[in-house]
Amino acid sequence: MRLPIVMMRDIMLKTIFRKNVDTVSEIAVAICLPGSVTQELIDMAREQKLIEATGTLNANSGNEMGYQLTDAGKARALDALSQSEYFGAMPVPLDVYREQVKRQSIRNIQVTRDQLIGAMGHLVLPDSLLDQLGPAVSAGRSVLMYGPPGNGKSSISNGIRDALGDNVYVPFAIEYAGQVITVYDPIVHTAIEQEPDDPNSLRRRKRFDTRYVQCERPTVVTGGELTLGMLDLVYNPTARTYQAPLQLKSTGGIFIVDDLGRQQEPPQALINRWIVPLEENKDILGLQSGEKFEVPFDTLVIFSTNFHPNEIFDQAALRRIFFKIKIDGPNQENFLKIFAMVARKRGMPLDEAALVHLLKVKYPTINNIYANYQPIFLIDQMISICEFEGIPYQMSPDLIDRAWSNMFVKDETIVK
Repeated sequence: MRLPIVMMRDIMLKTIFRKNVDTVSEIAVAICLPGSVTQELIDMAREQKLIEATGTLNANSGNEMGYQLTDAGKARALDALSQSEYFGAMPVPLDVYREQVKRQSIRNIQVTRDQLIGAMGHLVLPDSLLDQLGPAVSAGRSVLMYGPPGNGKSSISNGIRDALGDNVYVPFAIEYAGQVITVYDPIVHTAIEQEPDDPNSLRRRKRFDTRYVQCERPTVVTGGELTLGMLDLVYNPTARTYQAPLQLKSTGGIFIVDDLGRQQEPPQALINRWIVPLEENKDILGLQSGEKFEVPFDTLVIFSTNFHPNEIFDQAALRRIFFKIKIDGPNQENFLKIFAMVARKRGMPLDEAALVHLLKVKYPTINNIYANYQPIFLIDQMISICEFEGIPYQMSPDLIDRAWSNMFVKDETIVK
């Protein structure tokens, strides 16, 4: 399960060439290998006349011996770079990575009700919804959340992510069949800051394999821009390396497909692409050569849509989504709780006459259908009006009317 020794040597040569590192400790940090393994690679390269000792000690690196590429070493580094621009952290063989994924699987997590409530404390949710969300998150299986827009499906997805709470190890890159696939992505992955070892300390912290980055469990959020192509390996013809697709980057975490039904691809096509991963916990990817291979699929997939599931999926697709949870708007009692909570956070004093006007006059015009986004919208509208008029924050029936007029667009024919 080790990398091919020639591949390891060439990555080291490319790294020395590109990063201009010249001591064993510097090279070891650059290629993310222990010093002893790095020394073995250097010794092998010296025997092959690709590296030579400079004959000087580097005072800035504890008087370590310095090394440099020979002319033959530079030629070999340039030749290796012409085949693949990848250098730096040594990639992790795919088989080794599979074992790491099992150790930190999202399906090993058991989320308690208290953890879920703690992560979603800023949301007003009925107990019945938590009853459904809890088992879905703990199972680490696929979830479909559906219901009318503006009721917090995205916020709930983010709350689920926060409830997971622990960390995983993400490789800089993995290797399959001599090809390097970069995985760590600072846009997707939030690295945990590591404290440097104190050389004077009697107890040294246990170090992890530095080919990995310790990160929060990742979350990938996609919306209407998602295409089937984003779920395939991305080949960079200039660098001649691959980049992991979104679902591989989200391994050990959450993949949120927001606004399902707004993509160019029909929802059924997206689900068809996920059938094998959702059922067998593995995905099939393809190299430029056409060769197919399996990678782990260890991701909690959350689909979120404003459409009824029967409108966008057939029954076979629905059967493969493990949990189906309807996210409805709040009842009047919870609407008022949300309204009061938002008003308090925004510094907006409540007014009984304004609230009575809102509930008795305005909401009957839309059949008393409440949505979670409406308190924030209405209060922010009133704040904008107060700031424009130069008056203290306040609410009144008149301000409610002015805010309400911006929440909906009147049905009418525009004469062109």
